[in-house]
Order: sequence, then C-alpha cells, then structure tokens
Amino acid sequence: MRRFLAVLLMAGILPGVAYARVVDLLLVMAVDVSRSIDEEEFTLQREGYAQALTDPAVVTAIRSGPMGAIAVAYMEWSGAGLQAVLVPWTVIDTMEAAQRVAAILRREPRPFGERTGVGAAIGASVALIEAAPHEGLRQVIDISGDGRNSSGPEPRAFRDIAVEKGIIINALPIVNDKPTFGRMEVDLPGFFRDEVIGGPGAFLQVAEGFGSFAAAIKAKLVREIAWQGQADESQRIAVIPLGK
Repeated sequence: MRRFLAVLLMAGILPGVAYARVVDLLLVMAVDVSRSIDEEEFTLQREGYAQALTDPAVVTAIRSGPMGAIAVAYMEWSGAGLQAVLVPWTVIDTMEAAQRVAAILRREPRPFGERTGVGAAIGASVALIEAAPHEGLRQVIDISGDGRNSSGPEPRAFRDIAVEKGIIINALPIVNDKPTFGRMEVDLPGFFRDEVIGGPGAFLQVAEGFGSFAAAIKAKLVREIAWQGQADESQRIAVIPLGK
C-alpha cells in the first residue's frame, strides 16, 4: 500500500498532498536529556548525532535507497510531559542537507532535564510520524537513553501501538558505571529489549559509556537506513556493544 501511495504522490495524482516528498525512511531520533545526563554527557550526545548524520557512510546509506532520501525529526525528551522537537521534519538527501541538521543540533540550547518518561517519548514520536508531511516507505523511531522509565506511563503499551501502526522502534541504551541518583541501573539493555524495541528487524545498539556514543549512533543509523528485510529473532534482540 505504501509503495502504491508513493507512486501516486510522485505522479501528483492525489489532490492536496502532491507537495509531499516520498522518502525511503521517516526517522524520529528521540533523545533522552533527563536529569541523570550531566552537561558533558549532553554535549557528547548532541555532538554524537551531529557527527553521525554527517558521516560519509551514513550519507552513502541514505543515497543508496530507491528514493535516495530520508526525512528526519530530532526530538529531545525528559519527563512524561516534556518533549521538544529541535529539528522538525527535514529531508536529507545530500551531505549539505545533513550538515544543516547538524548545525542546528550544535547551536540549540538544552530544553530541560527532569525525570525519564520513556513511554511518553514513544507516544510523542508516534504522533510526530503520523503528522509528517512526507510519505515514508518505512517508519522508524530511534530512541536513546541511560535509564528506565521513571515518569508517566510504562513504554510497553506505546511500543505495541507503534508496532500495530507499522512503525519499528530501535533503541540505543547508554550503559555506564555512574550511579543515577544513588542507584546503579541493572540490565538496562534488557529493559530496552523487553519493553521498548519492536517491529520487524528491531534491534538494540548499546553504547558502553557516553564516550562511544558517536560510534554507536553511526553504526545504528547505517543499519536502520540500509535495512533490507525482516531479521530473524536472534538478530532482532541482538545487543551489539562497542568498546568504551
């Protein structure tokens, strides 16, 4: 159905929506900026996304799809009622377009830093995809975070809603040895695997500390953009760590 709609959009047959661009992927980058993430870690996250989006391997993956383009939205989130879209839906089809998105990430201030509302972040990401002005042959939510849900509804129900709508959720848990307000996170990858990711080919990409975040997000973006078909169960739940 999506491919049929894509043909109609490209031909301008559907009245009122001919302005929409058909892209290979609608990608929401939903990034945790809760209070457990200090300013140094926040900067490493922002710079990690900026570097990854402008990496030649990522741009090559973008250009290799049948449409040669993706559309991205970048959202930072914290507590259940705190989500801020820093980059509204933007088509990336060249290095220059990727660099414009990276420039926004490098200049915008941090919006907030409260508790961790993973479920609400997924719900807001689904709403972003449903409001996208472009038609994506695939839809993916790319959610990163360093802690479990501590604000608002649990993520499982929102994950299931997204999957029912044909949206894939991948996750990038950030594992480090710093306590979160006096307690250590236990099996954070397991939480994201069991409660967050979902859909055909969904996977985890673990960042072992914020220092490896840029490399982790690059590997994750390449895999998301270049996805060619449904992975088997072992690949779907695979945890792919990178060195510190």
